[in-house]
Amino acid sequence: MAGLRVLLADDHRLMLAAARRVLERHDDFEIVGEVMRGTQVVPAVGSLAPDVVLLDVRMPGLDGIACLKRLRAHGSNVPVVIISSYVDDEHVEAARSAGAAAYVGKTIDPAKLPEIVRAAAGGAPFTVSRPGAERDDSCELSEREVTVLAALTRGLSNRQIGEELWVSEQTVKFHLRNVYRKIDVKKRAEAVRWAYSHGIGRELSRVAQ
Repeated sequence: MAGLRVLLADDHRLMLAAARRVLERHDDFEIVGEVMRGTQVVPAVGSLAPDVVLLDVRMPGLDGIACLKRLRAHGSNVPVVIISSYVDDEHVEAARSAGAAAYVGKTIDPAKLPEIVRAAAGGAPFTVSRPGAERDDSCELSEREVTVLAALTRGLSNRQIGEELWVSEQTVKFHLRNVYRKIDVKKRAEAVRWAYSHGIGRELSRVAQ
C-alpha cells in the first residue's frame, strides 16, 4: 500500500525535522515536501499533491489560518492538520471554521501524531488535541495556565512567553503565580520538573534530539 503523502509547513527547522522523524518511523507515511513560509503552502500543494498537510499557525508571509483559507478558496480539499503552540478556543475555532481536519497543540505526546494524521486523511470529524491532555487534572490548571507552563519547559523568559501568547509580561507573571500556587511549588525549576512529570512540555522538538 502506498504511503500517505505529507507536506510539512513550519518556520522552525527543528520542528520540521521532528515531525519528519516521528512520521517516517512508520511505513505508511511519505514526506513529499517541506516549506517554511506561508506563501509557499498553496504552490507546494499544487505541485506536490499531498494527501495531508501538517501546517503551523505562526508562519512568515502568511499565517497558517490564512493559508488554509487560501487553499480552500483555490478549491483544494486536502486535509490540513493545524499544529501550534496556541491552543486557546479562538485559534481552534478559527481553524475549524476555515476547514481544518484537526488541531494539535505542540506539547502533545509525539507518538500520537501519526494516529491524528491518519484520521485526518481518512476523513474523520474535526478533532482537537490540546497540550496537557494526559496530565493529572486534580490541580485544575486552566488551558492558558497549561500553555504558559509548557512554554516554561521550553526555557522561554516571561517576556518571550508574553510575546508568543500576545499578552503582557505582567499577565504571564499572574498566570505563573497561579500555576505555582495550584501545583504547590515556589521556583521555576520546580514547576518545569512538575510539568514533565505530568506530561506537559513533551513538545515534538524533543524527538529531534
